[in-house]
Amino acid sequence: MAWKKEVFGTMENGAQVHKYSLTNENGAVAAFTDLGGIWLEMKVPDREGRIEDVLLGYDSVETCLTQGGHLGEIVGRNANRIGGAAFTLNGITYALVINSGSRNNLHSGPDYYRDRLWDTELEETGLGTRITFSLFSPDGDQNYPGNADIAVSYTLTPDNSLQIDYQMTADEDTIANFTNHAYFNLAGHKSGNAMGQKVWIDADTFTIADEESIPTGELVSVKGTPMDFTTLKTISQEIEAEYEPLIQGHGYDHNWVLNHAKGELSLSAKAVDEASGRVMEVYTDLPGIQFYTANFLDGTSGKEGMIYHPRFGYCFETQYFPDAVNKPQFDSPVLKAGDVYRTTTIYHFDTEA
Repeated sequence: MAWKKEVFGTMENGAQVHKYSLTNENGAVAAFTDLGGIWLEMKVPDREGRIEDVLLGYDSVETCLTQGGHLGEIVGRNANRIGGAAFTLNGITYALVINSGSRNNLHSGPDYYRDRLWDTELEETGLGTRITFSLFSPDGDQNYPGNADIAVSYTLTPDNSLQIDYQMTADEDTIANFTNHAYFNLAGHKSGNAMGQKVWIDADTFTIADEESIPTGELVSVKGTPMDFTTLKTISQEIEAEYEPLIQGHGYDHNWVLNHAKGELSLSAKAVDEASGRVMEVYTDLPGIQFYTANFLDGTSGKEGMIYHPRFGYCFETQYFPDAVNKPQFDSPVLKAGDVYRTTTIYHFDTEA
């Protein structure tokens, strides 16, 4: 294993931003920046051994800070949407900023963790080289209660997996629901539309939502609908179907209810690019996965001069269900004071003949 640190750019206040690249013995490379702990690159081989970067991303401080889409970001304290941009905890109602639709909060914005410099630590582990980004989030940050200590570790393993371990503690009851907003295109980030790739999701139901993407609380069977990915199918096969959830979301932008036992790290989704032979498997111990087909990427300035458009990639955002804090029937994202939030997601890259 090897790693490299280089200057990535400079913040407006003069603070220096760094890029860290991890390389394993297969030549796979994962790169990150201490600005937001953003995942910048994932270079993996195809069936012929040709290396391509399969992660949509940015290559400057300016684009990280100004471009939309949340490419590669660590999202917290709460990923996804909170209906009414408010929640009640221990009898106290906390109002968040409305930044989605007419009344909701999305990804705890607009004061995103991606806009901050995180502390960085590198170490060699039995699994491979691990880089840990840590952040102190004070009481009232993004309007959430409690002083929180957050650590997100990325480990590049010898089998071409990128393991993400999230950890948080707080001195008051609060919300902890993190994800990474990585966009993948297994043909390479510069290859354009990714909807010809195939996807499987281990979920028999999904959380149906209203016109502003807030779950109603009902779990709906995927059977007989375009939401059924229980067998591998091309993403484009039904994405244009006359099906209300797809029309409302402008494509796939929904939360699937994973079948695995609660808290069990399990294979939960898979993507295949038949042309290159690249395969990605997603393992998580979380209850849900937001499968999003980049419906709102529109002229985003990416790496190597690339302009990303809708459906040029797709996300598998592992998380608690959207608006779970306001839905008592959903697994709760509430972290009790003194407890430890700890969760793992693995993206394993491989090839098939």
